[in-house]
Amino acid sequence: MKTIIDNYIRKEMFPNIWCPGCGNGIVLGAIIRAIDELKWDKNEIVAVSGIGCSSRITGYVDFCTMNTTHGRALPFATGIKMAKPDLKVIVVMGDGDCSAIGGNHFIHAARRNIDLTAIIINNMIYGMTGGQYSPLTPTGKFGSTAPYGNIDQTFDLAELATAAGASYVARGTVYNARQSSSLIKKALDKKGFSVVEIISDCPISYGKMNKMKSPVDMLKWIKDITVSKKVWEALSEEEKEGKLVTGEFVNIDRMDYSEKYKGIIKKAQEMGGNKQ
Repeated sequence: MKTIIDNYIRKEMFPNIWCPGCGNGIVLGAIIRAIDELKWDKNEIVAVSGIGCSSRITGYVDFCTMNTTHGRALPFATGIKMAKPDLKVIVVMGDGDCSAIGGNHFIHAARRNIDLTAIIINNMIYGMTGGQYSPLTPTGKFGSTAPYGNIDQTFDLAELATAAGASYVARGTVYNARQSSSLIKKALDKKGFSVVEIISDCPISYGKMNKMKSPVDMLKWIKDITVSKKVWEALSEEEKEGKLVTGEFVNIDRMDYSEKYKGIIKKAQEMGGNKQ
C-alpha cells in the first residue's frame, strides 16, 4: 500500500538540503497531508516557488512545478492560472521572497483576488544567504545585517493580505503542525486568493544569532510568542506586545480574477472583437 510520501514526494531528490531542525520539512508535510485529504489529482496541481530555502519544496513534491526568480513566484503563478484556469496553483514563498522584493506582487495578487494559494514560510530571516534581516524579522532581534538589533517595524502579513482583499487569510506555526495542515487545506479549497503564513524556525541563521542553542529552543520560543485568536482577543495591548496571533482571520466569498476576465472576453466579443 502506497503512503502519502510515495504518492506526493520525489524520493529520488532526497536526502533534502535543509539544515537539521529546519521547519520547512514540517510545512512540506502539512501541505501534502492537506492535498491528500482533498483527494486532488496531482496531475492538476502546479506548485510555484521563488528563491530561498523554502523554495526547495517545489523540488521535492511530485507535481508539475516551477522554480522561478527571487520574489517573482506570484507573477509566474498568475500567468499559469490565467492560461489554464482549471489548474490548482500553489505558491510557496519565504518571508523575504514574499514581503521584500516580492511585496508588490503579493499586494496586487490579493487585490485582484487571483485564484492562487500562497503559503508563506516565515522564519523571520534570510536563511539561505547568510542571515540578513527581512521585513518580518521582529524589532530588536539580530541578523547578520542587524548586529546591534533590528530597528525596523515588521510587517503583519495577515493584516496586509486582509487589507489588500484576499479571500482567505490564516496563520499557523510549525509547532502546531496539525493546525497548520488544517488551515492549508481550507486555503487550498477556497476560491480566490488565499494566504497561509506559517511561523517557522531557522535554527542556523536566526536561532544562533538570537541565543537559541537548538531547534528545540526555537520551537519553544515560537510556542511562547504565539497565541490563538480566542486568547488574543482577551489580552490587553501590553500583553499583545511581541506576540503573534494564530488561526483563521478572513474567509469571504468574492469573484476571482479568472471569472472576471472571462467576462471581459465575452464583452470584447460582443463589441466586435475576435469571436474565436
